[in-house]
Amino acid sequence: MKIALTSVPVNNPSEAHTFYTETLGFVSKMYMPEAQLAIVVSPEEPDGTGLLLEPNGNPLSKTYQEGVFKAGLPIIVFGVTDVRQEYERLRAAGVRFTQEPTTAEWGTTAVFDDTCGNLIQIHQA
Repeated sequence: MKIALTSVPVNNPSEAHTFYTETLGFVSKMYMPEAQLAIVVSPEEPDGTGLLLEPNGNPLSKTYQEGVFKAGLPIIVFGVTDVRQEYERLRAAGVRFTQEPTTAEWGTTAVFDDTCGNLIQIHQA
């Protein structure tokens, strides 16, 4: 068994699709703006796990998303080869980081705001 698709609540699926594809570099697997449906995948694994950028219109989803954000917790972790290099690339693209690269015994991490209501962590083991 493997993870095929996971949901990420977002304020606006169309804006999230633009951010995840144009800024982060993900590839659009399915995009139907009229249905508020956007699925993106990593260009490194186009047949890998997809991210469903799902509207947070459900009160439970919105409450969860806002609570996790206010607590300063990332909603998802993306693995990268070099956190510092990815940090510099994303900063140059205008991404706002809430945590600069930090190294601990389990690896190097940084956290950014995805502009869609979530904090995202990048991690290098």
